[in-house]
Amino acid sequence: MLIGNKPCRIYGEAHAEYLLLQMTGEHELQSMESEVTAIAQSAHHFLFAAIPVESWNDELSPWEAPAVWGKESFGGNAADTLRFLTERVIPTLKQQFELSKNVKIILGGYSLAGLFALWASTQTNLFYGVAAASPSVWFPGWMEFEQRHPIQAQCVYLSLGNKEERTKNAVMAVVGDNIRTLHSRLTERGADCTLEWNSGGHFKDADMRTAKAFRWMMEEHT
Repeated sequence: MLIGNKPCRIYGEAHAEYLLLQMTGEHELQSMESEVTAIAQSAHHFLFAAIPVESWNDELSPWEAPAVWGKESFGGNAADTLRFLTERVIPTLKQQFELSKNVKIILGGYSLAGLFALWASTQTNLFYGVAAASPSVWFPGWMEFEQRHPIQAQCVYLSLGNKEERTKNAVMAVVGDNIRTLHSRLTERGADCTLEWNSGGHFKDADMRTAKAFRWMMEEHT
C-alpha cells in the first residue's frame, strides 16, 4: 500500500486492537514474512505496517553524529520520519482499516530503528508501547537526552544480544551499560519495562528478536 510515496507492507486485519509499526530497511524486507508469522503466534488481533526507510542512518538518527564504523555518518532526520508517521501513516491506516481511535499503537524496530522508536516516544505520548530490539542506545548523546526528555510510553521492551557489548568499537561498547541503565531508569519511573538478553551478537536472528519484542507487548499488556 502506498502511503505518501512510500510502499508500505501491511499485514494483519481491520478493527485490530493493536497497531504495530516498524521502520524497516531494505536489508530487513526479505525476512519480514517470517517476522510477521512469529508475531501472529499471539492470540491478539493486530495490524502490522512495515514502513520503508531509504537512508537508514539519516532517517532514523535523532541528531547528526559522525560515522561509527565505515564512512557513513548520521544525518539526524528522525523528526521528519516521525512527522510522516504521525501525520500520514497512522491517520491513513486508522481510516483504511477502521481502527478505533483508542487502538494501542506500538512502535518497534531493530538496531537504529529501535533507537528511533525510543526517541519517538520522548517526543509524543501517542505510543502505547515501544518494542526496541537491540536498539542503538550507544548513540552519542542519547542517554543524556533521555534523562532530560523521558520516554513517555508506559510499556517498553528492551533486548540485547549477550555479545553485543564485547566489541572493539569504543563507541558501541557502551551499549550494555547504557541498556541496563535505561531499564533501571524506566523501572524506577514506574514504566512497565523488561530487558531480555538474547544469545549472540548484533546481527543474529534480527527478525525473531523483533517479533519477540512485539509479541511481548501484546501478551503482557492486555
